Amino acid sequence: MRPNRLRALWQSGGAAVNGWLAIPNSFSAEVMAQQGWDALTIDLQHGLVDEGAMLPMLQAISTTDTVPVVRVPWLAPGILMKSLDAGAYGVICPMVNTREDAEKLVAWTHYAPRGTRSYGPVRASIYGGADYAQHANDTIVTFAMIETAQALANLEDILSVPGLDAVYIGPSDLSLSLGCTPTFDDVDPKAAEAIAHILARARAHGLVAGIHNGSPEAARRRIAMGFQFVTVSSDARLIAAGAQQIVREMRGAQPAAPTSAY
Repeated sequence: MRPNRLRALWQSGGAAVNGWLAIPNSFSAEVMAQQGWDALTIDLQHGLVDEGAMLPMLQAISTTDTVPVVRVPWLAPGILMKSLDAGAYGVICPMVNTREDAEKLVAWTHYAPRGTRSYGPVRASIYGGADYAQHANDTIVTFAMIETAQALANLEDILSVPGLDAVYIGPSDLSLSLGCTPTFDDVDPKAAEAIAHILARARAHGLVAGIHNGSPEAARRRIAMGFQFVTVSSDARLIAAGAQQIVREMRGAQPAAPTSAY
């Protein structure tokens, strides 16, 4: 089976730089994949991507060595299994709040005897290899999103579920749940304390910790803290930022309008 480069990177002590795909288009996904990201996550939760757009985007990413990841809309077996069958090498599941949630997530993303994932890797066996079923349980990466006060209260129970590989922090939802201002980087002290606590406990349990960021500077600080999966921006934000920069430069470079002679 094709190795999962995320696992190799983490085992060497490195951190993966992850990009975010919110635009439902295979060409934009291909362009992003060609830029050298370690992983790209197709966002089915808050982006505009639906299941129909997901497949060609996964195919576009597979023109490179970038690891294809999918954030599913919710904790539900159908979309988790469909994303994996389509060739995702990692899944990020939002709003995992209890041990039972984490147990369901692990079960639905692993084949028996470790789980209850139904067999049908239609494209996954093409992308991953003919021996996909024999090695998928140890190759696919399963992330549980920790983003609520309830999840914080149940953190130890969640992290101790066998088969869970990683946690992913959504700073904005976590901040909202804790009564703080929703933001990515400059979170309120209460949210910052919670983020540090999640990181420390994940590492203690031998799990990888990931987090969403709004800037490269913030992501580098998170890596220095010990995060090994950092998301920086998205395709939509990068298009907007690049366009804004050009427009600002052009507006600033334009000569002043001629003064009227009248």
